[in-house]
Amino acid sequence: QVQLVESVGGLVQPGDSLTLTCTVSGASVDHWDVAWFRQAPGKKREGLSCLSRPDDSTNRRKTYYEDSVKGRFTISRDNAKNTVYLQMNSLKPEDTAVYYCAADPRPGGEYEYWGQGTQVTVSS
Repeated sequence: QVQLVESVGGLVQPGDSLTLTCTVSGASVDHWDVAWFRQAPGKKREGLSCLSRPDDSTNRRKTYYEDSVKGRFTISRDNAKNTVYLQMNSLKPEDTAVYYCAADPRPGGEYEYWGQGTQVTVSS
């Protein structure tokens, strides 16, 4: 079975950096779409970033970043380790949320597999 497990987030101060790790077991994410989402209390789940599978023609991957995290967050993957990363820089209090990683074996649809979520709190 496919399982996604996020690393522990934690409490950080504004301006700090934090890297989240998503470890995938049960399948290789090499040819899957992967993404990070977050949800703050009382708010809708928000897509932050995604990294696509290689395009069949070009072998290139597409990336997406939500406007509020562009230039601050970076998504990456390590296929050898079967892991997905979210590097978060210049964190702000409004980044406080539960962060989820997700993966999908087929492009264009809803994400099929999700991690359990990890709390990130940005506060002084």
